[in-house]
Amino acid sequence: MHTLKIKDNTVVHMANFSNVEALTKRIANKTLEQLEKEGVFVFPDMIKEAEDISREQMILQQVNDSYQSSNVMGFIGYGKDRLVIESRFSTGQHDYFFQYLLEVVLDLPNIVDLETDATSENRLFNLLIFLFPLYLKAAMRKGAYKTYERNQYNDSHVKGTIDIARHMKQNTPFTGKIAYNQREFSYDNELMELIRHTIEFIKKKPYGQKLLVKAKDEVAAVIAVTTHYEYYNRRKISMANEKNPIRHAYYHEYRALQRLCILILQHKKHDIGSGSKQIHGILFDGAWLWEEYIHSLIGQHFYHPKNKGGKGAQQLFSSETRKVGLIYPDFLSKIQENRVIADAKYKPMGNIGNKDYLQVLAYMFRFDAKQGYYLYPESKGALEKELRMNVGSSYEDNVRAREDIAVTKLGLQIPKTAKNYNEFKLLMFKNEEIFKNQLVVD
Repeated sequence: MHTLKIKDNTVVHMANFSNVEALTKRIANKTLEQLEKEGVFVFPDMIKEAEDISREQMILQQVNDSYQSSNVMGFIGYGKDRLVIESRFSTGQHDYFFQYLLEVVLDLPNIVDLETDATSENRLFNLLIFLFPLYLKAAMRKGAYKTYERNQYNDSHVKGTIDIARHMKQNTPFTGKIAYNQREFSYDNELMELIRHTIEFIKKKPYGQKLLVKAKDEVAAVIAVTTHYEYYNRRKISMANEKNPIRHAYYHEYRALQRLCILILQHKKHDIGSGSKQIHGILFDGAWLWEEYIHSLIGQHFYHPKNKGGKGAQQLFSSETRKVGLIYPDFLSKIQENRVIADAKYKPMGNIGNKDYLQVLAYMFRFDAKQGYYLYPESKGALEKELRMNVGSSYEDNVRAREDIAVTKLGLQIPKTAKNYNEFKLLMFKNEEIFKNQLVVD
């Protein structure tokens, strides 16, 4: 097995990819949308949730004699080649920071140690399983999926189309019954059966029952409607769902759940791609994870609008007929007096500038805020940096710093010397308290 570790958002010379050449050829200059179709699982669902990744973004983009990685982290493989994309804010041999983000944001146990040993495939598989309750709950918010099913009946209460061939076979001599077919809405369809098979598969895992408790109401609802469930139909149901993916935009959560279920149920067939000629893996949007992690720390004091989900939309302007100029500040303090704007940035302090400044200042002007923050991961030990807004013009030679309006680059220190993951978590807990105390919300 050939494995290469790289960092997200970095430029790596092409020579470093020589040991994973077969994989590199399959993924280089391909968009996330193309890789999704080939078997890579991307979290979160790009259409609805991710703010900083798009369908057109590439995992590896060739730039002269190097490859530029993007804003995603995770694992991807092809045949015997493996590529592990770690967080650029992690130091040392282990990417404890990425593990910690997954544990906090997605409530996942410590299973995502992306080491290069033989068990990495099983860790990836476990990760897919632990995502299942999250996707199930998201899909079931729209109720159980229903579709038209063609049912066959043979009785005296004809309500559909008479099936003459079947009627002649079953009702000769005539006994008062008529064979007919009827199209009816049904919850017991191929998709719900797929979800039921996945539930039963997870139940047999040592941690299965405890995991499914996280979505116990949704699990109960699926079991209640799948009355035709049979264990021996698992392969048939899985293949049927592969051939008939959910396409309706309204049910995009079910489409994501459908893909996840198929990957889980096909684990034994492909061993998550081990030895096969199929691209496989799972990728996470680093900026989304960081933003949701920050929300877990400061959500008590801040509103958290979500762009792609259309939640908490604000408007810059009002005209005579309507409000225009949709904006979505990352974080808007709940206290109206002395309002604070905060923007989560998954980038180093030195990379925060230009459009970042204009964006936050526009938000501050809109909400009469005097204080803004950029909240970013700090791995080099830099201290917070306060920037005061200028007043005056260079033409009149009267530029000076204002005392009442400022933005602050506030970094959360990422531990660099942890000997193991438990020690890393303890250090993170301490740094989180320092971080929250530095974020002034009066």
